[in-house]
Amino acid sequence: MADSDPDSTGADRRTAAPFLAAFAIISLVVIGIALVNYFSNDELSPEQQVVRAAVAQNDALQKENYSDFAKNTCRAEQGTEAEVLAGQRDSKEKHGRRLIDDVTDVVVNGDRATAKVTYQFDKAPDAKTDVETTFVLEDGAWKVCTSVPS
Repeated sequence: MADSDPDSTGADRRTAAPFLAAFAIISLVVIGIALVNYFSNDELSPEQQVVRAAVAQNDALQKENYSDFAKNTCRAEQGTEAEVLAGQRDSKEKHGRRLIDDVTDVVVNGDRATAKVTYQFDKAPDAKTDVETTFVLEDGAWKVCTSVPS
């Protein structure tokens, strides 16, 4: 027999209102995030580009990738591939991998910039070396124009 109690269908029936409200809130959050991303400036500041150049140059040296090293180094400091890689191998053997601990005091003045780059080596992790580093804007990109410690 069929249940004919009129209250049984109304009391047990669930409403879609909470789900629709949650969907609306989630939609608003997603739209808000999309708008913030759309209107935000994705371009790095010159100071951020200088930091990125320092890190990229050091990373290229640690990987012994001369091509990437040259992309992040001013023409005056590029040297030859054989010289750069031999110097890097010698440095790695003596001191271990060179890591950038920090890049601070970035000052951009036209197409030149300076920053203090703090290096450390694997074999002496507590010893840090601060290098006053010069950067130049060449071919539309910031490039390191100071010899790195070896």
